[in-house]
Amino acid sequence: MFRYHSFYRKFRTMGCRFTLTRQAILDILNRTSGHLSTAEIFAAVNRIYPGIGIATIYRTLDLLSRMGLIFKFEFGDGKSRYELVESNKGHHHHLVCNGCGRIIDYSDFMNKEVKFIKELEKELAEKHNFKINSHQINFYGLCEKCA
Repeated sequence: MFRYHSFYRKFRTMGCRFTLTRQAILDILNRTSGHLSTAEIFAAVNRIYPGIGIATIYRTLDLLSRMGLIFKFEFGDGKSRYELVESNKGHHHHLVCNGCGRIIDYSDFMNKEVKFIKELEKELAEKHNFKINSHQINFYGLCEKCA
């Protein structure tokens, strides 16, 4: 069961309301294993709450992203795509096919990557006096069907 209490608490801490639109978007992202575009999220929310407009969806996605509740991805297809930060997939990275647009989540080499990335983050943070709080790694190429 998807728990809203941690989201509700985060909204209250930031002085925001936990509206039906916000709850619906988080629920939809929780129920999908894909990386949904704004249009796909709008269509899913609109089936449940037909009165909610696309502008509200854009504003809500922006807010949820700024709050650190969802990740916003740009995979090179001209669409922003989203997924929950705390998904059941855990921390993962992406392989993106330039041919068909397929997105493959992977976590096969996380132990190797985590060690490397942590060292890199530490060096970058020190060199540029910058506090790093997250990262995204995407590899682009061709899947086996497109190769």
